[in-house]
Amino acid sequence: MASIDKIRNVAIIAHIDHGKTTLIDSVFRAARLFRENARVAERVMDSNELERERGITIRAKHCSVEWGDHLINIIDTPGHADFSGEVERILSMVDSVLLLVDANEGPMPQTRYVLMRSLRLGLRPIVIVNKVDRPQADPVNALHKTFDLFVELGATDEQCDFTVLYGSGLDGWMVRDLEKDVRGGMDPLFETIVEKVPVPRGNPDAPFLMQVSTIGWNDHIGRTATGRIIQGTLRRGDEIERVTTRPSGEGGAFEVTGVSQEKVNYLWATRGLDAVAVEEAGAGDIVTLAGPKTLDIGDTLAAPGQADAALPPLEIEEPTVSMLFLVNSGPFAGREGRAVTIRQIRARLERELRVNVALRVEDIDRQDGVKVSGRGELHLGILIEEMR
Repeated sequence: MASIDKIRNVAIIAHIDHGKTTLIDSVFRAARLFRENARVAERVMDSNELERERGITIRAKHCSVEWGDHLINIIDTPGHADFSGEVERILSMVDSVLLLVDANEGPMPQTRYVLMRSLRLGLRPIVIVNKVDRPQADPVNALHKTFDLFVELGATDEQCDFTVLYGSGLDGWMVRDLEKDVRGGMDPLFETIVEKVPVPRGNPDAPFLMQVSTIGWNDHIGRTATGRIIQGTLRRGDEIERVTTRPSGEGGAFEVTGVSQEKVNYLWATRGLDAVAVEEAGAGDIVTLAGPKTLDIGDTLAAPGQADAALPPLEIEEPTVSMLFLVNSGPFAGREGRAVTIRQIRARLERELRVNVALRVEDIDRQDGVKVSGRGELHLGILIEEMR
């Protein structure tokens, strides 16, 4: 179990196609997560078939690398505002972000959205100007545009005084000074993360406390919950309390709506690309657990008797686009897709609601359809493709 002062938690945010997932591939190679003779697929973090097809990140992915005696947890986040339900929760688990900017295009609209959320949380980004080896690259102009965006979004003086790295995620090198430094690998990135990303706040000796940031589902185990341990130590087999909350007014006020006694039957930590079963994990680390029958985004998990330490619910922006999902009544009804009856459509949407917190499903005044609301056209389009 890594000590809290040796842990760094960071997310990578970028506009679509600015090289985020490719950069992570180079990080893995530099950290020697792959054997020298191993054949590694490109964009290894894009594990979803649709992600590989479209070249975008839909679900946030968590990995970790060991550099020296430090454990660096890295989360690859979606770069489109339609998947903001993922982004906002991920930012609650990290202490800094790597803001990836294309050396030719500079910051783009989706960069703006995710950066705004990061700045509001008080995070101090590290800016990476990527693809500086391209013929049309203009890293100085890209950096100026990035600084202007920080100012426009109301960043503090400390946030505007960001650290900058230049490099090529595809070729696997980073430098701090584009003119003077030797282009020889990814060590400058690791060094910057260790130096500039704050140590996670939290007392390892205090009672256990954690907030659920993402949820998953396993047909054999049931619902799983992932989050950062804020304080204390969690062990497999521990008895814990699940505390539910809801907003109760303006200014971040909230109230406790329920407390239940639960048990941690399974506990995993991510090491490299794999979820590894562990017996215990401490403050600062990001873990996944299973055991509680019911878990929701924003729930507080605490040591017995610590319900008073409940954390405020996570803020998730409401859907902006709605559409009707209806049973096919055309000539090819029943011949295309897997979910062809309203019962099957409802069952598939119920499974999606287990992990997709930005989605809403409502009944309508007809028996053969439901109203589905999401964060945007891409959000709902991906859902439709996955349901086919």
